[in-house]
Amino acid sequence: MRTHIDTLAAVRNLGILAHVDAGKTTVTERILYATGTTHKRGEVHDGTTVTDFDPQERDRGITIFAAAVSCAWDGHRINLIDTPGHVDFADEVERSLRVLDGAVAVFDAVAGVEPQSESVWRQADRHGVPRIAFVNKLDRAGADLDRAVASIRDRLHPAPLVVQLPIGTEDGFTGVVDLVRMRSLVWGDGEGTAVRGAVPEELREEAVRRRRALEEAVAERHPAALEEFCDRETLSAGTLTAALRDLTRTGDGVVVLCGSAYRNRGVEPLLDAVVAYLPSPLDVPAVRGTHDGAEQRRPADPEAPFAGLVFKVNASATGRLAYVRVYSGTIEKGDTVADPGGGRTERVARILRVMADRHVQLDRAVAGDIVALAGVKSARVGATLCDPGVPLLLEAPVTAEPVVSVAVEARRSTDTGRLATALARLAEEDPSLAVRTDTETGQTVLSGMGELHLEVAVEKIRRDGGPEVTVGRPRVAYRETVTGGVTGFAYRHVKQDGGAGQFAHVVLDVEPLGPEPGTVGFEFRSAVVGGRVPQEYVRAVEAGCRDALAEGPLGGHPVTGVRVTLTDGSTHVKDSSDTAFRTAGRLGLRAALRACTTALLEPVAEVTATVPEDAVGGVLGDLAARRGRVGGSETRGGAAVLTATVPLAELFGYATRLRSRTQGRGTFTTRPAGYAPAPAPAPAPAPAPVR
Repeated sequence: MRTHIDTLAAVRNLGILAHVDAGKTTVTERILYATGTTHKRGEVHDGTTVTDFDPQERDRGITIFAAAVSCAWDGHRINLIDTPGHVDFADEVERSLRVLDGAVAVFDAVAGVEPQSESVWRQADRHGVPRIAFVNKLDRAGADLDRAVASIRDRLHPAPLVVQLPIGTEDGFTGVVDLVRMRSLVWGDGEGTAVRGAVPEELREEAVRRRRALEEAVAERHPAALEEFCDRETLSAGTLTAALRDLTRTGDGVVVLCGSAYRNRGVEPLLDAVVAYLPSPLDVPAVRGTHDGAEQRRPADPEAPFAGLVFKVNASATGRLAYVRVYSGTIEKGDTVADPGGGRTERVARILRVMADRHVQLDRAVAGDIVALAGVKSARVGATLCDPGVPLLLEAPVTAEPVVSVAVEARRSTDTGRLATALARLAEEDPSLAVRTDTETGQTVLSGMGELHLEVAVEKIRRDGGPEVTVGRPRVAYRETVTGGVTGFAYRHVKQDGGAGQFAHVVLDVEPLGPEPGTVGFEFRSAVVGGRVPQEYVRAVEAGCRDALAEGPLGGHPVTGVRVTLTDGSTHVKDSSDTAFRTAGRLGLRAALRACTTALLEPVAEVTATVPEDAVGGVLGDLAARRGRVGGSETRGGAAVLTATVPLAELFGYATRLRSRTQGRGTFTTRPAGYAPAPAPAPAPAPAPVR
């Protein structure tokens, strides 16, 4: 048993998180190179990286799909997931964070905290994933560690604990001072490891000052460190390391390191920090699941019953792989596992250690492992796989709601079946993609998280040997909401056609959920007194009301931002039933919504555009023409950074427009910012008089 514990203590499951272009994939490449997993440094701009192996990733120079790799460092097994940084692929990050124990957040030393950096940080907060920060690109012009740390403190609100001091600035950046052990680490121009030495004389005073500030910040937050600090007025390296580990794992502090991944400087200390500060599977709480409505916990113990979560599926034409985080127990090749959510069993044909697009066969996997299973034919993303004799259902990752849609159809009518198969495979791999048939037009509609997301999905169909596809103009996902409600709206459902009849009488109050029209969500309450509507029928009314929200009275869009209160009703001794009250709830709320004052909502996005200062006027004018509301402007690194809230429908084709207005020097990022009232449609023009 002790061997199992020692093995688990030497495992680190972590993700690399950041804004697009902050250097996540380059950090991953340098980690693989430093650990001896690869013998040549891959470059994003050359299309030679291990984790960006998909042709689209290499063509576009960005990470699109979360890729898992495994390596070893200082006697520890590191399972690492390189996640996308573009907002359209945030769902890939969400699914990865669900199964990770820790993360490295990468920040650009010039830009600091960027919009998507903030988004992925908040995602990690929701999952309670401990993080360390790596300020990358210190060799760039305008790089400033202190400014980047200040942006981390101001925008993300953790307590940054800086454990390194850069040696040199910008192009002269050659190494770091390790403030924990008070030594220097200097890298040459070659590919060798760091040369350790004493702190340079010209930096000694600054290093002592920063070490003192680090000790005070740690002692302020850690009782054992405070005790030693009060006794000795300093902290030993051992105490400081132990305190930093505790603060990282509780989230009370974030260790900050720095370097230049492209120049291979700062990667070895980053690996040492991963091993020293981030948790092993033994350090995180036992996974929680349910069985027959009761909560159960499974420890990270190879001897416990097997339980794992499918967080990614690769459904290629050559085979199907299910990527699984093993939370407890042991699974061996040939085992039969249960999928309690799907109500079936599966046989595991092979177990694979994942190295991006390459795999190494294993005989078994134990608690703490992240592996791919072949032969699991029907388990979807979010499915639990467990011991058939000891079932358990784990909570699935939350899937974001699609906001952009396009109509797709096969160019040749004979390829309709092939297109349906290809779309089903896409939706199986990526749950944030949704495929449906428009009941009015008969078109097949593909919905996703953004224009780029859909563009990548359609291109994937073509590259995987699918049919030629025609794509319609993107459309956004509108919503409807109530701006003026009704009270005491009575609806009576009576049906008598031989045999048992149906009777249900409900009285509903309908009102906006919040003071702002953009509020989303649904709330149902019951204010019935005297048992005039029994509790089991109240639940049926709520279910019927939720059914009615699927189509609103304005244009058939889903309804949100509504509070419904059941205030009264009546029953029939024989004809009342769950079905009758569910029908009354559905039809009654539909009728009530037609009597309410309603408004159309459209999705909006927060746009952050980085443009040359001489192009600010033109960019601001273009944003205003797109109904954008500018929220702020600042100068950063010689460029202007503009933030604005813009309707998503107005952003289609914006990348081309921005490049045109800035002579190719402008860039922008977006992130969802909820919903806002859409303008009323313009009235139809009056017909021309007949002459």
